[in-house]
Amino acid sequence: MYAIIGGSGLAKLSVLQEPRRQVMRTPYGEPSGALTFGKLGGRDVVFLARHGYGHTIAPHEINYRANIWALRELKVEGVIGVATVGGIRDDLTPGTLVVPDQIIDYTYSRKSTFFEGADAPVTHIDFTQPYAARLRQALLAAARACGEPVVDGATYACTQGPRLETAAEIQRIARDGGHIVGMTGMPEAALAREAGLDYAALAVVVNHAAGRGDSRERIALDALQTVMEQTVARAVRIIEALLRGLP
Repeated sequence: MYAIIGGSGLAKLSVLQEPRRQVMRTPYGEPSGALTFGKLGGRDVVFLARHGYGHTIAPHEINYRANIWALRELKVEGVIGVATVGGIRDDLTPGTLVVPDQIIDYTYSRKSTFFEGADAPVTHIDFTQPYAARLRQALLAAARACGEPVVDGATYACTQGPRLETAAEIQRIARDGGHIVGMTGMPEAALAREAGLDYAALAVVVNHAAGRGDSRERIALDALQTVMEQTVARAVRIIEALLRGLP
């Protein structure tokens, strides 16, 4: 069984067949919402809305540990995180789908590890390659199979939110090597690594980042919805193709 974590624009997976919901509790509290089980691409999947099914949980308030722990308890084979982002690099324009390969973490004060507390041993994880290569390649192959163009590789810069970034902050991120910017990529990816889960992201570019392109003066938030809906639908088709093509 594979897990799909949906972000903004993907609070519900309407294409899921035979859906049923189950409430789960973890040592870290409750996940963002009930988990929805069903079939997609002929395979069993579980879906979790990262921001809650009513999109009521801000990026910095998400219980990332409970979300990942619940999926660990289910022993899922892999996790695909869908996230909306702003495009920094010139070619990453609104409507682009990206399978990132690196992360820069600008968040703070988030519960970002399972390895803490007086009785927990000091534990380090290798995070050189933050996304699982096998799952990244499966996403890329699935995109080719269903004719959906995606960009292979980009550095996801994760900011604290919930506010969007200033133009100067985006300039700094660009100098640091960031190509897309979002608010939920961390600690989700690191916790998945700690939990021993294969994790890959499918990023949906919905706007130019602050100070770039048509966001040079301001980001027109009311104009994002159409781009988001159309591009998220393409992302779901890729995930469905991935599941259909798995052995």
